[in-house]
Amino acid sequence: MATDGGIHHYARGEWHGPSLSHRRIRFQKGLYADFHHFLLLGEGSGELHFDNGEQRPLHGPLLAFLPPQARCDLSISAGTAAHLVGASPQIMVDAIGDKVESYSLRIFTEQRKLVEALDPLAVAEISPLISGFVRELGDPSRSSWMVASAYIRLILMALWRGSDGERSEQRGQGEVGSILQRYRQLVEAGFRQHRPISDYAAELGVTADRLHSICQRALGRSPIQLLHERVVQEAKLRLERSARNIQEISDSLGFRDPTYFSHFFKRKTGLSPAGYREIARASAGLENSMLSSGYADWP
Repeated sequence: MATDGGIHHYARGEWHGPSLSHRRIRFQKGLYADFHHFLLLGEGSGELHFDNGEQRPLHGPLLAFLPPQARCDLSISAGTAAHLVGASPQIMVDAIGDKVESYSLRIFTEQRKLVEALDPLAVAEISPLISGFVRELGDPSRSSWMVASAYIRLILMALWRGSDGERSEQRGQGEVGSILQRYRQLVEAGFRQHRPISDYAAELGVTADRLHSICQRALGRSPIQLLHERVVQEAKLRLERSARNIQEISDSLGFRDPTYFSHFFKRKTGLSPAGYREIARASAGLENSMLSSGYADWP
């Protein structure tokens, strides 16, 4: 975990006021190569220039969310104002957290989002959050990791709801899809507690055999396999993206004994936690199929 004094290595907040000429901003540059970005464009226009050659005109008011893989530049037309907010993977892990909504947010943050013609209520909700984040980073005497993470969580939730993410998940699901989705949410909220599958089934109002059948048919894995995969995924994220030692990570994941955690992790991945972290650090900035590749890796 970074100290508050190093917050500018992990978060970015900029206000670009109206200018007499157009400006061009590179999102993934230097420290910001792996950042998630939020853009709030005021009245006016701009354009996104993606590395694959795609170009996307922008007409404000508009809110855009761009994950690290959406590599692009931004052109802002003369007379147009914009707020730009960026968050490192470490900040995003903290912001997404481990609550019921966290599973949905993890999936949501894998895709770029452009919300044009924002309605007044959405603007009223999101604008002060983004400008507050920018102000927080603009005052070195008080810039705080905790506050930055809290702002990102609120911005994410507002964007998710504003883009109809909350309601769209509830539409078109039959009984099986609904049970599977609710199981994922329960796992997201409680995987650190190492509860038996029978507890999850009871909360869902089905038998353990019924839950096993649903998971096996839909995803080809048993409920316990899915639960263990979620624990492993979180362990990978923390080994890659935090400075906590192995015992602290073991404790944070609900293991009573760090030795048991190490055996569990090695059984599931083929590597000890220390060995995995060493590979992760050596592979920083490179593609490596052994490493966690994103928030949506858990099915």
